[in-house]
Amino acid sequence: MNRRLSALALTVSGLALLLSTPALAQSTDVATVEDIIVTAQRRSENIRDVPFAVTAVNKETVAAIAAGGADILSLSARVPSLQVESSNGRYAPRFYIRGLGNVDFDFNASQPVSVVLDDVVLENVYLKGFPLFDVQQLEVLRGPQGTLFGRNTPAGVVKIDTVKPTNEFGGFGSLTYGNLGSMRGEAGVTIPLHDTLQVRIAGLWNSRDDWVDNAYNPGFADPDGDDLGNFDDKAVRAHVAWTPTDRMSALLTLQGRDYEGTGTMNRANVLTKGSNELNANFDRDRVYYDGGRNNYQKQKTTSQSLQVAYDFGGATLTTVLGAYQGSSAGNGDIDGGVASAPATAPYKTPFNSETGTLDSNLQQYTYEMRLASNGDGRFGWQVGAFYWNERFNLISATFNGTGGLQPTIITDIVQKSDSWSLFGQANYQVTDAFKLTGGLRYTDDHRDFDGRRTLGAPLAIVKSVGDEQVSWDLSALYEVNPDLNLFARVAKGYRGPSIQGRIATANVVTTADSETVMSYETGLKARLWGSRARFNATAYYYEVSDPQFTAIGGEGNFNQLINADKGEGYGIELDGDVYLGAGFSVAGGFAWNHTEIKDKDLLVAFCGANCTVTDPIVNVGTTRRANINGNPFPQAPKYTANITLNYVHTLGNGSELFASTDWVMQKDFNLFLYESVEFMQDTAFEGGVRAGWRDAARGIEAAVYARNITDEENVIGAIDFNNLTAFVNEPRTYGVQVTKRF
Repeated sequence: MNRRLSALALTVSGLALLLSTPALAQSTDVATVEDIIVTAQRRSENIRDVPFAVTAVNKETVAAIAAGGADILSLSARVPSLQVESSNGRYAPRFYIRGLGNVDFDFNASQPVSVVLDDVVLENVYLKGFPLFDVQQLEVLRGPQGTLFGRNTPAGVVKIDTVKPTNEFGGFGSLTYGNLGSMRGEAGVTIPLHDTLQVRIAGLWNSRDDWVDNAYNPGFADPDGDDLGNFDDKAVRAHVAWTPTDRMSALLTLQGRDYEGTGTMNRANVLTKGSNELNANFDRDRVYYDGGRNNYQKQKTTSQSLQVAYDFGGATLTTVLGAYQGSSAGNGDIDGGVASAPATAPYKTPFNSETGTLDSNLQQYTYEMRLASNGDGRFGWQVGAFYWNERFNLISATFNGTGGLQPTIITDIVQKSDSWSLFGQANYQVTDAFKLTGGLRYTDDHRDFDGRRTLGAPLAIVKSVGDEQVSWDLSALYEVNPDLNLFARVAKGYRGPSIQGRIATANVVTTADSETVMSYETGLKARLWGSRARFNATAYYYEVSDPQFTAIGGEGNFNQLINADKGEGYGIELDGDVYLGAGFSVAGGFAWNHTEIKDKDLLVAFCGANCTVTDPIVNVGTTRRANINGNPFPQAPKYTANITLNYVHTLGNGSELFASTDWVMQKDFNLFLYESVEFMQDTAFEGGVRAGWRDAARGIEAAVYARNITDEENVIGAIDFNNLTAFVNEPRTYGVQVTKRF
């Protein structure tokens, strides 16, 4: 470990030395990159003054990548070391930072990456797919964030802030129309009702027609039209801001979402034994399903939050109350084919698998109070308390897989969770150039599971887990000059114990002990070339004790939690942007991440005869298991990269032409815990373009766009328990967009 830390520190030190030297040449073009203000430490500050790796994504970028109807999965690889994927369609996404994540597809799973929307944590995976609209800024905080953001943040935090109301009337409306019958409308307006009262109302309507044919044509499919691929996603948000005095402010937020659409489309036999490439059985426009009712999904979510801040002069007290409610239903042909098909049919599967959610009910409540010092003195501090409570009821079913309407198995699961914590952070400006920051948090977690099989072989299981942990961090920031800051940080992160209750196909409920992470990172944040460029570099190393993994599939539709002995990760992250002159600018990022499971005795089930396992195989009684010691973490790309090139040309009448192209890449990532030729992916990339005309004075913009412009067919996940089934990325989309700002 010491050698790795020394090498990483030397790498960043060398970059710092290079960047601290004067630029050899300066452009006469005066355009500069603007400073970025973030709230990664629960206070507004320049991103260069944050002593750990954080990347901000602005609202223009979020809007551009969403133009073709994309959801939150489109953030994957747009920030160094960030991976986002899902086997649950357009909700329940899974986040990974620096390789740490959780591939569990169940709604009651926990993740080591937290999503925070307008200061309210979205703890359940069910909530993390809330659509992005009217976003002001998105921040990705890499590394453990257990001091200020609490449990389940040993990998990091995705922090989303939406546009808040101000004293100025204004807003926008945007309408997009594209191929596949897609339409996207987004609007937001701020209405000042009084000097002390303002309202912001925003809404989203995002839809697409069916464009995939169920060519097997079961009774629930349309024999003359397309059956899958549609979605209809509607969401609304209202902010009400009230400032009755100079010292007090309050923000009430109400949200709602109503979503219906097609879930993940699994496709049987689209991989060939001995190859990880899609074969001739893959057809983006067709599937062959005898069950799943065309993989429908439904979800409704509502939420309410209230933030109140009172300035006492020397300190400000902030209280945040949040509540979320949700329900969902859906079904899926998991095997992706037809078991009764002729043996020569390309969609033939060994057996049928059809599962779904009959109903789910989620209730989450969060309460946070923090007191933070005011002013710019040498010493700053904040202390607080946090409580989270969740009740999740999930009624799931298994069907006969051939279109039967009546379930063969029904399970009814209730999971109750709560967590409370006390935290504090302090910073001290030792000299004008040197600042120390440290934080501490105590957390107490409990989770109770009550699961029953109400149809099928009777089963009732009750489980409880709990733990208490102390998380902490210590960091230093040194200002070499006004344009270059160096930082170093050591932090301990924590993910609470978990329960996995997939009792439809198993008679056991598995649990996992808490995992803890010790993380070390060092880096630099710089402005270059007369503020025409910005560059950030981070080198990190972490070790996970008792990492929680989910063993999925392996010759059966199983899902179980396991703890490994140790896990390790290290790498380098780079990001920045530069104004090139003559209207050109470029932004991008790159990460190299190495992850490794360290447990010489850890065995998992694997896919069986249909895949080429490269791990050592161990006989355990009458079963065979793969030894996964030394394997990378699942869904942890070794390389991620992104780049965006922008061009703006000013016209004589004050309007301008613009064009941009953006590309993302992920390389060398494994889909499961065990390694096999078929499920180890090489390189996946996508690109997009957008071009148009805008008149800022009149607030008008018209553009054309294309997403996944080269129509790449990238495998993003697989089902391994009965055949080489996989699912892929979104198809190429293109269209036109008109926006009016006022």
